[in-house]
Amino acid sequence: MHYWSYEVGDYMSFQDLDVKKEYRSKLVSISNEFYTPILKEAITYDRAVGFFSSTALIMIANGLIPFINNGGNIRLIASPRLSDEDITAIKAGYAKRGVVVQALLRSLYDAADFKESQRLNLLANLIADKRLDIKIALVNSESKMGMYHEKMGVFEDKFGNKIAFTGSMNESLTAMDINYESIDVYCDWKNQDNWERVQNKIKAFEAIWNNEDSSVETMDFPEVKEKILNKYKKEEICYEEIKQHYFDESDKFEEINNTDDYVNIPRIPYNVRLHDYQIKAIENWKINKYTGIFDMATGTGKTYTGLGAVVALSEYVHNQLAVIIACPYQHLVEQWVEDIKKFNIKPIIGYSNSRQKNWKSLLENAVRDQKLKVKKREFFCFITTNATYSTEFVQNQINKIRGSALLIIDEAHNFGAESLRNLLNNKFQYRLALSATLDRHCDEEGTASLYNYFGTKCIEYTLEQAIEEGKLTKYKYYPVIVTLEDEERERYDALTIQIQKCFIKNKKGKFALNEKGKRLALTRARLVAGAVNKLAALEREISPYIHDKHILVYCGATTITDFNQDYTIIEEEELRQIDAVTSILGNKLNMKVSQFTSNEDIEERVILKNEFSKGDNLQALIAIKCLDEGVNIPKIKVAFILASTTNPKEYIQRRGRVLRLAEGKDYAEIYDFITLPRKLEKVPSLTEERMKRELTLVKNELSRAKEFARLAMNGSQANIIIDDIIEAYDLQKYDIENWEGFSDEYKSE
Repeated sequence: MHYWSYEVGDYMSFQDLDVKKEYRSKLVSISNEFYTPILKEAITYDRAVGFFSSTALIMIANGLIPFINNGGNIRLIASPRLSDEDITAIKAGYAKRGVVVQALLRSLYDAADFKESQRLNLLANLIADKRLDIKIALVNSESKMGMYHEKMGVFEDKFGNKIAFTGSMNESLTAMDINYESIDVYCDWKNQDNWERVQNKIKAFEAIWNNEDSSVETMDFPEVKEKILNKYKKEEICYEEIKQHYFDESDKFEEINNTDDYVNIPRIPYNVRLHDYQIKAIENWKINKYTGIFDMATGTGKTYTGLGAVVALSEYVHNQLAVIIACPYQHLVEQWVEDIKKFNIKPIIGYSNSRQKNWKSLLENAVRDQKLKVKKREFFCFITTNATYSTEFVQNQINKIRGSALLIIDEAHNFGAESLRNLLNNKFQYRLALSATLDRHCDEEGTASLYNYFGTKCIEYTLEQAIEEGKLTKYKYYPVIVTLEDEERERYDALTIQIQKCFIKNKKGKFALNEKGKRLALTRARLVAGAVNKLAALEREISPYIHDKHILVYCGATTITDFNQDYTIIEEEELRQIDAVTSILGNKLNMKVSQFTSNEDIEERVILKNEFSKGDNLQALIAIKCLDEGVNIPKIKVAFILASTTNPKEYIQRRGRVLRLAEGKDYAEIYDFITLPRKLEKVPSLTEERMKRELTLVKNELSRAKEFARLAMNGSQANIIIDDIIEAYDLQKYDIENWEGFSDEYKSE
């Protein structure tokens, strides 16, 4: 064993670094905490991986440049991505080398933008200058064709100190920045055990590199290196003058690049593999002449499926395409933008507070350039809010489009509203609606208009399917019975009597509430949502969780959307409830909580989501309707739903928010506060007339409870409580899922 010493001067060694025994990607950035500081001091880097991607240069760039200037050299052992057809061909006697070469050539991706082309140019120059050498390894077995999948690496600094690591991580952007990965690290100067482990890794690497390991066949492929040079090498590089700007991702997509260096060519990211149901949805959409509806449960990848559809259509029309995407809220636009960028698209982002202050001129120019068929400007993507989409300016620009155009509406049920459905322009030959709940609650006309415009469903991927196939997490459901106070019940009865007088026949001859009746029904719904006993029940049910994290409390029954604004207006009644809940959790129970409403701007929401995911400084979010559509917070583990909504769209979406997959989340828990007029033991004494008035509320609450219990892990336990309610109100004779036994009066909500 050796212990290296060195003279203090301008140089650092590995021994000056704080090198930990292990690194886990969900706890720290492996790129920033491990790769970058070590590469800055290294002169050699030997790496064996399952797969290699040049995108790793993005993640290690800060350290790579000084590594190169140190005279650093890299040796890489990787495995080709062999398809089943490749393996079959090799087994059938085709020349192994030729098959492997073709597999390697398929893995060479085109540069997405100017910066990436510069990174790939650097990679090619390192190969040309023999600073980077790559060999390919395959498991050597007569019985099978296997993939070499060992993952280890060894660094050495100028003083001879060595660091070895092993673990699950590949040399790729996905591994470093997206996947959950871990590595174990050994430093040869620390102790005997570490020294021996480092030596073992060095010996193992050298044996494979020199093709001396009998279990592995290692080959050199000069023809592939030549292809890399031809494809990626644009110019000679002076390593001392490498521009850090080409490796800086901070401003990657902040502004539209109007130079010829970048071309919007939509494509599936190399690290994204669409599921079978997503691929089938896109295929059906293509068969349907690129129109249709993606009816997919919340959390099952509607956005990625929609962007996959954009890629398919763009290929079909030779990238001569205008894509217009409309979303209900600003925060949903920004979430789309994050995903759009991954698909090699630089969108124009248009709404009142857009970071692109010149979005209007960008849109005008994009429409003009497409119309004139300006080279490299025949594709553009504009994403906006429903409110901004409705403006005269945007509608005028849409009417000026002359080429192929695709309209994508996210949370498309919103466009069934009269104020929006009139804007479903026939200008769009290609159409796509995305929604988990396209059918509008008690609005046949609005629902029909959506189907008439977008056509048939290309996929119907239900929440039940998603849970069964592991795309959403399982959940336990706990219905919590809450009763109205005497004063609340009297007011509820009075409102019900008034509502009964507000039914009129509509154009189709069916009974429906007039405008006064709708306002009264809304007031009654708010009364139920704000039942005072919910606060005491919440305090009781949440008490066992006061030391836990990743908790959501859902307040409020209804919000009113003003489509002339880019935000949701919150009623005072709702704010009173959310403030009361905040006080109970934060002041009385001493929990770390924060409200999550439309009052927070986009930047504040990002901070809240990040802090909530960590859980150290924020245990619980207290939210209202703004979480219904588009907000992605997978870490939610336990949800307390105070909102007694009767709208299937709302409660299905709320459940879906809680069921997103997350690391360490085996299942979710949902506490649903079921509001009843009175305690069950007092129901038998009711008069028939009073019973009839109360059935409206009971029916609405049971419909939601039955749906939640249907797919729950503890469904039988939840149904015990539900059956008690059914028995008390003598509802066995009714089809509880459809409630055909009730008159139109009681279906009005």
